[in-house]
Amino acid sequence: MPNLFQSIKNKTGDVVNNVRKSLVHNNSKRGSEPSDCPDENARLGKNDFTLSFDARAPQPSAASGMKFERVYKLSSNVLGSGAFSVVKQATHKNRPNQSFAVKVVDRKNLTEEDEAALLDEVAILKEFSHPHIICLYDFFEDPKTYFLIMEQMSGGELFDRIVAKLYYNENEARNVCKTVLEAVGYCHDNHVAHRDLKPENLLLSNEDDSEVKIADFGFAKRVFVPNSLTTQCGTPGYVAPEILEGIAYDTKSDMWSVGVILYILLGGYPPFIEKTQRDLFRKIRNGEYEFHEEYWGAVSQEAKDLISSLLTVDPSLRLDAKAALRNKWINFDADELAKKDLGTNLQEFKKFNAKRKFRAAVKSVIIVNKFKSLGDNFENDLQ
Repeated sequence: MPNLFQSIKNKTGDVVNNVRKSLVHNNSKRGSEPSDCPDENARLGKNDFTLSFDARAPQPSAASGMKFERVYKLSSNVLGSGAFSVVKQATHKNRPNQSFAVKVVDRKNLTEEDEAALLDEVAILKEFSHPHIICLYDFFEDPKTYFLIMEQMSGGELFDRIVAKLYYNENEARNVCKTVLEAVGYCHDNHVAHRDLKPENLLLSNEDDSEVKIADFGFAKRVFVPNSLTTQCGTPGYVAPEILEGIAYDTKSDMWSVGVILYILLGGYPPFIEKTQRDLFRKIRNGEYEFHEEYWGAVSQEAKDLISSLLTVDPSLRLDAKAALRNKWINFDADELAKKDLGTNLQEFKKFNAKRKFRAAVKSVIIVNKFKSLGDNFENDLQ
């Protein structure tokens, strides 16, 4: 198999420079002068996702030329950490009552590939404005550090919320699936493939279960031509077969991941489970899964049909987001679906989530190298 990363490495330097120029250019185009007025900033915040990037950035923003430290105050509260970054809670000097999650990235440890991915993520999120996609408010950079001012997702992970429930039914699963499909559809309509949809990237902005948002666009890539992506990336268990096969792909790869997530939401466990990654990849490539009667016997046939239409090995036959949203189950009567109890499956869900959280705890650094996300033995596992 050819070197998976060679073409990326050859082009990364140009990508970093072009994206940085684009970011600077977009900042310089902001028409209005930054405001220090607390009253003006106070009217923003609750529905920032409906605003353009320029409008939702608290003022003064990075466009003012002011340094991050003069505008934001970082707290000692660490919300998360990665290989080259730490996420801390912060407040803007003119929005003291609103907390932000600031991703602080140490530039000196970034490879060119990492930097290109980060700047690509920023460029994409600057253009995005959707109620179910995490909001990027601003972006600062200095010679040593990048600062991504993000929406704080205080509700935690969606799956953690689900397993804390005493009762769980199909209507709740359907509502989550519909929300995810709408957000993924927005990405695709804007020519972006997320490429790493998984439970860890489905977060809640508050205590309301309906406030689900897609996060972590570190793998996201623009797609203007069908089957034009070639980088093999993603997370084992959720990655589409065409990515494992090493053939060109596009936004349809995300729809496979949505199918995996929906299977878990309804069944309580993943469709593809194997002890070794090699066997896992073999099952994914062949589309080998089943609806076990014990857990799926009472689940709506229409829901299973939707999953089957998403977990289709041939991406040309796989549903896109628009078609999935037209599925009969997605549009079923809420009261009828609420009668379909998933209590037995919820117990399996709790077991699966506990294992998932344990693995995440063992791997304290989830992604060490963005371009080896499928594992150090990826090529061997494909044999």
